[in-house]
Amino acid sequence: MKKLFLVGALALFGAINAQTKDVLSKGHWLVETNTNFGVLSPSNTSIGFMSSDGTSLFKIGGEAGYFVANNLALKVGLGLTTMTGEDFYGDSETVSAFNYKVGVKYYIASQFPAQVDFSGISSEGSSTSAIGFQGGYAWFVAPNISIEPGLRYDVSADDGGDGIFSGNVGFAIHF
Repeated sequence: MKKLFLVGALALFGAINAQTKDVLSKGHWLVETNTNFGVLSPSNTSIGFMSSDGTSLFKIGGEAGYFVANNLALKVGLGLTTMTGEDFYGDSETVSAFNYKVGVKYYIASQFPAQVDFSGISSEGSSTSAIGFQGGYAWFVAPNISIEPGLRYDVSADDGGDGIFSGNVGFAIHF
């Protein structure tokens, strides 16, 4: 019985790996976006909306990657974040920020994405940057579509900055 279970598990892993192997191979592309469940961070090339106590936050962005080797993609990301709220005098004020990201993503065993990147956010003459580390699981719901829940930690590249821990759910299309 144990041998039958082992053979079945290996066959299932082989079938899953065979479905994803083509889209994670050299020469293919991926386009993705994430929902970021953390605070406003330099890695906000994601989508989301939040409103609380008269302040609203809207962010939109995405990332694209090119597989330079099997399971290894070079990635870039862009995003825009706007925050609307009251200033010190009670007037409505909107602040916009441009977000960027560049990094690498590697799929361990074709289903566990690990990413390292450099990201930043720039707004009205000020900017901050971070080095990010992200890991998760790639659930391929179709041969070229994956849902990738994961955890992320951004280490501030600026003097005196703190690290930011967040969770996210990514949605990727592989070409």
